[in-house]
Amino acid sequence: MARLDFDEAPSRITIDPKAVARNYKRLAGLTKARCAAVVKADAYGLGVEEIAPALAAAGAEVFCVALPAEGVRLRAVLPDATIYILNGIFDPAEARAHKLVPFISSPDALADWPGDLPFALNIDTGMNRLGLSVAEARQVTRRPVLIASHFACADQPLDPLNAAQEAAFRSAKAHFPDVPASFANSAALISRPQSHYDLVRPGIALYGGTAITEGTPLEVAVRLEARIIQVRDVAEGESVGYGAAEHVSRPTKVAIASLGYADGYLRIAGGADGRGGAPVSVNGHITRLVGRVSMDLIAIDVTGLDVARGDYVELLGRNVPLDQVAHKAKTIGYELLTGLSRRAARRYGPL
Repeated sequence: MARLDFDEAPSRITIDPKAVARNYKRLAGLTKARCAAVVKADAYGLGVEEIAPALAAAGAEVFCVALPAEGVRLRAVLPDATIYILNGIFDPAEARAHKLVPFISSPDALADWPGDLPFALNIDTGMNRLGLSVAEARQVTRRPVLIASHFACADQPLDPLNAAQEAAFRSAKAHFPDVPASFANSAALISRPQSHYDLVRPGIALYGGTAITEGTPLEVAVRLEARIIQVRDVAEGESVGYGAAEHVSRPTKVAIASLGYADGYLRIAGGADGRGGAPVSVNGHITRLVGRVSMDLIAIDVTGLDVARGDYVELLGRNVPLDQVAHKAKTIGYELLTGLSRRAARRYGPL
């Protein structure tokens, strides 16, 4: 694919690795535990080759990815880091060659794992996803380098499952009194200091996403923009976009911008009669989408705004918070970040 000119690209993404690094330092300052950095899914869609070195420069020495292939890719970037692999079926030869430490999540996987290779023991404390049960963990006689679990509801601090999971983890940890422990994700790092143990594992908070409603404010690290390719007038009562989903209630000036669900901008974020579309910033003014998001295009209400063909609008960034758009799209910021378009032009630097 030909390299896109950032200044003229149909859609473009600016990513600030230094903002991610500053978020890491702020989060690490909230705990006495070591602070890992979760960089799975290509650093939540931002590019692991650019983000991981910035995190390492900020002091991160421990990194977590989801899959073995992600670990191999990360090792090429960070030759000296500790790299944990959170899930997968593991090849001991690959782990040995690339110094990867898997989260072992079942008795069968543990039985298959060579005795001379390090592993973390993943314990299910109530999420019912991956992990040995507490009873199974208490039967383990081999020594892991880490015991770990994962919260199901840490973003909801009052949910009783949080305390139940903590109690289950304490029960399992009693069987491994001298083994370092890791439990806290972004939300628990911010809200549940009793769960910090020896290693915390922030993910979404590194990238400026909201891990918990009343959380520590973190820096925005990503801006998504699309270029306006046409401005048109729509008469009162006319519809905009596929399915005639939204009719305008007044004479409306509409800007058509070059971005759609093929770029990872979710279709449900569009507008319809009785439901306004997601927010958009146009030359510093907040407005919204009109009508459905299509594969390659969106329509924006720019009535009363000074706007022209060739201008850029902000879909995510300082003026349009990630989680506001996620709320409109009935999803979470994680999905929007990890789905960021690979056909958009990218630039790394200040927003």
